[in-house]
Amino acid sequence: MNNKDIVKYFYEVLVSENLLDELPKYIAEDCVQRVGEKEIFMGIDGMKQHLVALKKTYPDYTMKIIRQYVTDDYVISEFIMRGTHKGEYIGITPTNEVLEITGGILIKSSTEKLLNMVVLRILLKHFLNII
Repeated sequence: MNNKDIVKYFYEVLVSENLLDELPKYIAEDCVQRVGEKEIFMGIDGMKQHLVALKKTYPDYTMKIIRQYVTDDYVISEFIMRGTHKGEYIGITPTNEVLEITGGILIKSSTEKLLNMVVLRILLKHFLNII
């Protein structure tokens, strides 16, 4: 699989189907997430915790990659994440409403593992209505 296919498979299959046992095949031990100027160490365990928390909040969530752009070791993916808000999230009481997030992620990959993830933008249609 090329880098573009790896990223698409990771989100549409591993993440959407909650296949956490496969994370070590795709996430580097030193994986970090960058949000703005902030760098957050994730690693395999951090990614697993993140995905477990998402499933508790949105038990039926899925990710769909709608566009991808590739250059060198970088893959930029535009995605739609959709799920029903059934668990508390950052202090927000569950609404049982369907949430749809559109956003983008920049991923640097090396040796077929994801090293760095940069959240480019996220539009929270659901939260804008309840905050």
